[in-house]
Amino acid sequence: MPIVRVREHVNPLSKKYQVAIAPPDWQTIYADLTRPLHLDIGCGKGRFLLEMAQQQPNWNYLGLEIREPLVEQANDWRRELSLTNLHYLFCNANNSLRPLLSSLPQSVLHTVTIQFPDPWFKRRHQKRRVVQPELVTDLATFLVDGGTVFVQSDVEEVALEMRDRFDEHPAFVRQHADWLPNNPMPVQTERELLVLSFHDPVYRAIYTHERSQMRS
Repeated sequence: MPIVRVREHVNPLSKKYQVAIAPPDWQTIYADLTRPLHLDIGCGKGRFLLEMAQQQPNWNYLGLEIREPLVEQANDWRRELSLTNLHYLFCNANNSLRPLLSSLPQSVLHTVTIQFPDPWFKRRHQKRRVVQPELVTDLATFLVDGGTVFVQSDVEEVALEMRDRFDEHPAFVRQHADWLPNNPMPVQTERELLVLSFHDPVYRAIYTHERSQMRS
């Protein structure tokens, strides 16, 4: 598989990314729209979902990525493998997530992963980070009861911010008091494998979506 080289970071607040994408015709993308959906926000090169879709053909997989060349390449790989349970979309998740999810059948979104998002270390840039309160609210609206959100980063500050924002929302219940020691997913991302090869820590948290918590 050839490698496409693109800019490492893209500013989601720039004018180019302020228009939400129109939802695609899902019927032409997935062979069976009733399957449970796994959404990967910030899917990068898409290799994580490419492996997941092959290992678990009874699920649908959707990757969102703001770097368009990576999305084009990932969809090329998907087509080469004739996978009908996987798709990648070029978009800014912070303004496109709600229209995308509202266009899908109800009760299909079961799992969400946000893995090693761009850290944006400078304080004035932190508003560019993907896990904003509005994104958490959108996920709370569309996730099925009992659905899960898994977040991880090798930057503790970023992981803490993601964890705090899900902790603050009444619909999400963290499943452990401390950082999750192991990745519950059957596939590891390229970034995770690289970090672990240097014996550096990865900060992980997993949440269950419980609508009853919103009413209490």
